[in-house]
Amino acid sequence: MEQLTLGEVVATSARVGATRARTAKREAIAALLVRAGADEVGLLTDWLSGSLRQRRTGVGWRSLTDLPEPATTSTLTVVEVDAVLDALEGESGTGSQQRRRTLLHDLMGRATAEEQVFLRRLLTGELRQGALDGVVLDAVAAASELPLALVRRAAMLGGTASAVAVAAREGGASALEAFRLELMRPVRPMLASSAPEVGEALDALAPPWLVDAKLDGIRIQVHRDGQDVRVWSRSLDDITERMPEVVATVRALPAERLVLDGEALAVDEAGRAVAFQDSASLAARHQRSDTAASGSGLGCWFFDVLHRDGRDLLDAPAAERAAELAEVAGDLVVPRLSTADRDAALAFAAEALTAGHEGVVVKDPAGPWEAGRRGKGWIKVKPRHTLDLVVLAVEHGSGRRSGLLSNIHLGAREGDGFVMLGKTFKGMTDEMLAWQTERFRSLEWPDSPWVVERGDWVVPLRPEQVVEIAFDGLQRSTRYPGGLALRFARVLRYREDKTADEADTIDAVRRLAAG
Repeated sequence: MEQLTLGEVVATSARVGATRARTAKREAIAALLVRAGADEVGLLTDWLSGSLRQRRTGVGWRSLTDLPEPATTSTLTVVEVDAVLDALEGESGTGSQQRRRTLLHDLMGRATAEEQVFLRRLLTGELRQGALDGVVLDAVAAASELPLALVRRAAMLGGTASAVAVAAREGGASALEAFRLELMRPVRPMLASSAPEVGEALDALAPPWLVDAKLDGIRIQVHRDGQDVRVWSRSLDDITERMPEVVATVRALPAERLVLDGEALAVDEAGRAVAFQDSASLAARHQRSDTAASGSGLGCWFFDVLHRDGRDLLDAPAAERAAELAEVAGDLVVPRLSTADRDAALAFAAEALTAGHEGVVVKDPAGPWEAGRRGKGWIKVKPRHTLDLVVLAVEHGSGRRSGLLSNIHLGAREGDGFVMLGKTFKGMTDEMLAWQTERFRSLEWPDSPWVVERGDWVVPLRPEQVVEIAFDGLQRSTRYPGGLALRFARVLRYREDKTADEADTIDAVRRLAAG
């Protein structure tokens, strides 16, 4: 089979980015996967999901500001590009920066103008073409002529779309059916849909309900195999070294083999949970030091169990998983109510807010564990108006904030790009200002196409940082392209656990504005 060229991948990416129809995106990617060789299908699945097989290439935006003249014809193959990326990842030691620059320069010199743009975006994590992971999994199913449910389940258990694509190519349905929950290999998280009111969430599910307090912490997935305990984040990053208290807590539970889903939170001297940012700061301090776990004040609570002592519970109903969790975790289960009484559920939700939690998650007690799309098995309710938006630009501060980067420009996702909804400097602590000044200086991107206001005081940014914003309402706006602006927006926290692809969309904002 003839090797695929980078130009063919770029052309497919362009077709995917040119349409908003999910079916058309799926068909374009599937057509390319069908033609791919065994050594290409995994690479293409990664690339068209916007990611690389290599963890670190050492290439940043500064490395890509001085590129050679592009080639006039497309000659690079997919395999050749991957080999160069391997070489970039492998460079280390004295002189590695110059050797890496030479490798990158040679690669880009063989790429056409369109291929250079594609590679630049791929290397910096900015390949925004509307082909999120779910669309690529749809394409893998179509290309392999296998049931989508089977592909999604394998991806849930296997962790990456590329691993599933390779297995589907090499072994078909039987290879995908072989994917099992394995201790020390994280499972993709189950996600919750949203409802504006508790009553609406209750109406969407038949009673009885499981109602959990929604803790404002760092989502964690914890695996235990004997004394070996590992902790992963929502994005499946290994954060074990940041969570020594979690490791110690899970080691003390009455089980030898566990997979738990929960939240890590900083707690005060009275054992009460404190703000998310304090939890995140505490975890970051653990990463930077080897301080002992004792006295550091990081607690954990759990809301699900996926495996217990040799028994997988993914397909068990939520009520059964809740019973198993209660037996093994005891007081470490999140505040929870199982009831068919609507008034009791509403009262529990009110008590959760009074206790300082974000809200509640209403769950179907008959539902299995389902990673991926946000279904109706879990419905979260956060009564205050909040959105997860992307910081598109930041302004130089003045007065007391002179020398700092302060006022942030906020954007919602729209297709492959972003649309601005307003600005804010409210809610920022001194610690937050110092952090964002350092963070945003590393994200400067003068050519950003999504910045509405420009001037010497505005620093356009690569759209990478997600921020949770609280606001009092939405109003019509002729100033911003989306036609809406946030009223009294204020920063709640920066979301280190979310990528820009997971930020709220302008369509979701418009639905909120419409009531």
